[in-house]
Amino acid sequence: MADESGAAIAAHGSLNLPAVVVDSYNVEAKDEDGFIGDRANRRAFSDSFEKWREPLRRAGTDPFGERPINDFSKKELEAILAKGDAEAAAVVQGAIEDFAQELAFVVRRFLKLKGWRDTERISVGGGFSYGRVGELAIARAGVVLKQDDLPLDLVPIRNHPDEAGLIGAVHLAPSWIFGGHDAILAVDIGGTNIRAGVVLPGGKKGGAKGFNLAKSCVWKSDLWRHGDEKVKRDEAVARLVEMLEKAIRAAEREGLSLAPFVGIGCPGRIEEDGSIDRGSQNLPGNWESRSFSLPQCLREAIPAIGEHETVVVLHNDAVVQGLSEIPVMQDVERWGILTIGTGLGNARFTNRANATGAKK
Repeated sequence: MADESGAAIAAHGSLNLPAVVVDSYNVEAKDEDGFIGDRANRRAFSDSFEKWREPLRRAGTDPFGERPINDFSKKELEAILAKGDAEAAAVVQGAIEDFAQELAFVVRRFLKLKGWRDTERISVGGGFSYGRVGELAIARAGVVLKQDDLPLDLVPIRNHPDEAGLIGAVHLAPSWIFGGHDAILAVDIGGTNIRAGVVLPGGKKGGAKGFNLAKSCVWKSDLWRHGDEKVKRDEAVARLVEMLEKAIRAAEREGLSLAPFVGIGCPGRIEEDGSIDRGSQNLPGNWESRSFSLPQCLREAIPAIGEHETVVVLHNDAVVQGLSEIPVMQDVERWGILTIGTGLGNARFTNRANATGAKK
């Protein structure tokens, strides 16, 4: 699709976006133990936690009692680190150290790939990155890499991970689509959650006039934990449509003018026709059928937003979360994103010389 001046909207899964070139994404590198990314996902941290806890359990002195690791909130783990039982804190520290070493290993492997060479900075996002435990693991991995004389910055993602996957959607659209509008719809689909919401590209109502993408923020969003339910693909799509319709109604009540655009981040390798080639195994049902196109389903369910035909652009979820970092990546040329969650999402970018991504 293009506007009257011929400015095109990026195709689904496009490697050429308004502010960056996507050099690589959804890498599924393997070694003799399986997928490299599995060494630095949420389950890897949990497994390490249990490994350090086991000696205390055998000795009958487990300070965590019978509670499994998944029952502990991030705040509880942070409190244990700060002022909890010394042995309990030592278990958490041991898990952090193990995870940091594995994360550093994964980064080294990625940097050997053609699409990741000469990477100057990597942001780490996903739910694990938020909070003190994640920050310490990321910082420790960065120190390990510097010890190896790797000229690379490893940093936590700037925006809250729950919002970064929505904010990044503004960078899927050309600037002209925001003309006369306050906001867009955005969707972040993960292996556990689906989040849909309204994003303000200028950071406030009316911000579309000379707006600054660095100020983009989530106005309102809705979360559905599909991982807690046994649902089929079509049921998940129907629920997503309901979430978007709810967001549209909320925007209308507030007097926000929505652009006729929905930006979506979804796990997997995204084809130009909106189908998913591979990598969506954690989603409910079969999302990789060649006959299934999420953008087409949404356009059929929501054919228009306001007075204009709905435009839907689908890309990989790590790519979209990474796009939220564009405004703070203008001092480097080549940079990447790793998202730690159910899996390990990944993407590498090169900034376009004539597009800062900060102002449109």
